[in-house]
Amino acid sequence: MRNKKTLCPCQSCKPYETCCKPFHLGKNPDTALQLMRSRYAAYALCMPNYIIQTTHPKNPQFNDNTKEWIQEISTFSSHMQFKDLKILEVQENREFATVAFFAHLFQGKKDVSFIEKSYFEKVEGKWLYRNGEFIS
Repeated sequence: MRNKKTLCPCQSCKPYETCCKPFHLGKNPDTALQLMRSRYAAYALCMPNYIIQTTHPKNPQFNDNTKEWIQEISTFSSHMQFKDLKILEVQENREFATVAFFAHLFQGKKDVSFIEKSYFEKVEGKWLYRNGEFIS
């Protein structure tokens, strides 16, 4: 069980209790950056329902078979070690945002880190992850 001293997996250097946990419990992130960090933390903590709830229905990975999608996310999360997250660039306006980040991940002993530019869209006052592209 995480206590107040446990740092958030999103690498904010803040306690999980006051960083991403409120979002994981239902509070809407005010910014796309908060959503992006809370999604990274949700992957690290194997919280597939949060990932699903914060994914735009037009996302290419969106799956109407929720049970299958939960299994896919859970398998991914349980086979990864989430080492670090570095935010590279944020651009946000009222309806759309982009967040570029470096995710330092390991699968076993293999480094599977990547840089992604994520696209977010605000739908009915709530930020959702629209899609992303890998940057080489």
